Parts: sequence; structure tokens; C-alpha cells
Amino acid sequence: MATIRVNPDDPDPASIKRAAEIIRSGGLVAFPTETVYGLGANALDEDAVYGIFLIKGRPLWDPLIVHLSSTDMVKLVAKSVPDIFHPLSERFMPGPLTLVVEKSEIVPDITTAGLPTVAVRIPNHPVALALIRESGVPIAAPSANRFGRPSPTSAHHVLEDFGDSIDLLLDGGETKIGVESTVLDITRTPPVLLRPGGVSKEEIEEVVGRVEVFRGGTRVAPSPGMSPRHYAPRAEILLVDEEDMKKAAEDMVKKASGLLEKGLKVGVIAPDEVASFISNLPISVRKTGRWGEWGEMARRLFRELRSLDGEGADAIICILPPPRGIGLAIRDRLIRASFKGDPHSSLTIL
Repeated sequence: MATIRVNPDDPDPASIKRAAEIIRSGGLVAFPTETVYGLGANALDEDAVYGIFLIKGRPLWDPLIVHLSSTDMVKLVAKSVPDIFHPLSERFMPGPLTLVVEKSEIVPDITTAGLPTVAVRIPNHPVALALIRESGVPIAAPSANRFGRPSPTSAHHVLEDFGDSIDLLLDGGETKIGVESTVLDITRTPPVLLRPGGVSKEEIEEVVGRVEVFRGGTRVAPSPGMSPRHYAPRAEILLVDEEDMKKAAEDMVKKASGLLEKGLKVGVIAPDEVASFISNLPISVRKTGRWGEWGEMARRLFRELRSLDGEGADAIICILPPPRGIGLAIRDRLIRASFKGDPHSSLTIL
């Protein structure tokens, strides 16, 4: 796989042109967005989209997000756009919000996993926007990682998972948000939050009023990132759900000590204040900023999961933030990463 280093704020036109030619010819290009790195193909080319599923090992029942460069492009892929789309797009696009709308016939079924809807977003990243514009087509782009693995927040993570198996990687440095976009189904009233992400439920409700949270009940994923086990490192994930820092630290010490007694290698991901309580144990500790700085934890989460995996950790203990703001998105990722149950069951993240 060829890798081109690009300025994330002002990408070289020649590099973007080369990447766009690959997209138009049916190839695969990994590129940065403000959330995570995406693995892109022409969303209207069935064979190219199938290549995404094949390379990722992604099941065909898991729909893809279609990335656009402007709201004008929505008319190409959407059969109809509800009135609610406009205030949401004015507030959050470009940005980490994906909206589910009725799809047009031009979008192949493979892109939407056979669903009558399509998930669209406009990424807030100069490289991504330049690539879509130069390609002249909507780009289907799930996260650029093997299916079920922690999402990639740097070009290095993409290389870890794919090596030379894709056509081109645009290296734009680390991503800024670190968790994927929020997915909101606006074909329903009230709209339904399918996946929490970079735009919080509270922020959306400021614009459109009440939003429901998806509770499961279907065996076909209505949105990307909804399989019960997802975002998972090779290590086992153990969770602590406690807002009192002292109690959280005590719980972590208890869990870590039990694992160490079994001869296991242990890692911890926790806010600074909690991490300081457990620094005397023979474990690898990754700090994620101060308690309540959940945006910082989101930015670091997948990086630290991959880092501890690379060190050979057998188990990783993580603290769950409260289900508010971007904390809800982090809870979602960690609960799915730790999942061991029925693959068709639904999860509770609130």
C-alpha cells in the first residue's frame, strides 16, 4: 500500500488528485476525518463497495455511511429529505453527525445492507472534503480497520490492520475527536439515536426536541457500529461503572490484583485522578485527562486500547464515564468492546 503524507489543513492537490483517481477507478483509499480514519470507495460502485466488506472482513448486513462534500450532494443519494434535515445540517454539518434518510435508486443495496435508507454525513476535515470533491462521487467509508477492532485514529493504526492490502493511505496525522460520528435516524418521529458519537444527544435535542435512543429489536443492523461486540482489542476488557473516584480506584485495584494473581498482564485506562491511586501496582496505566474531560478520553481511547494490545496485555480495565454528552459514546464503545454474550442481543448503554 502506498502512503502519502498530507497536510491535514491544506492537502496537496496532486496527492488528492491521485487518491480521487483511485476512487473513480474502483479502488480503496484510507483517509482521515475529524472522527477516525475511513476506508473509502465509490458508494455507487457495487464492486468497489464489496471490496470494503472483503478487506475489512465486515458482514454484509452491516450498512456503510456515505460521505458527501456538501448538502447539495444529498439530493443524489436520498429519495426524500425530511424537513428536520435542514436545521440539523445547518447546525452540525460538516461535522460528526450522520443522518439516516430514504435512499434513492442510484445507491446500490450493498452500500446500505439492503435497507431502504442511507446514512449520510459531511466530514469536517479538509482532506476528506477535498477527496470527495475531486472524486466527484459520494464515498462510502466505514472505519479503516479490521471489522470489530478498535477504530483507527492515526495512519499507523491503518497500517497495523491492513498492511499492503489497500491501494492508498492518505496520512493526515491523528484525528481530533477519536470516536465515530453520531448516527440519527430522521425517517422516524421522534428521531432515533442509533449510535452515539461526536455530537451528543443533548446537543441534538437543543435543535429538534426529544430524541429516542434505539433499544434493539432487529437482527439487521440499522446503523454501522451496532453489533454487540465491536471496537474490541485482543485483550479482555473489564469495566468499572462508578462516578466516585475513590470507589472507582478501589474497584480497579481489586480487579487488577485478581488478574495479577493469575499471572496475567494487566493494563488500565482511566482519568488522571483515578490512575494516581493505582500507580503502585505492576500494571501499564494509560491516563485520559482529568475526570470529566470526556472529550479528551474519547480522543485517546482507541489509541490506548491499541497500545496496550501491542504490549501484550491479557486484560484491560477501563472506567465508564456517565451517560451524558460524549460520555454516552465512550460508554457505547467500551460496553461493546467488552461484550461476551449473545451476538444478536441488544445492549444497554444508559
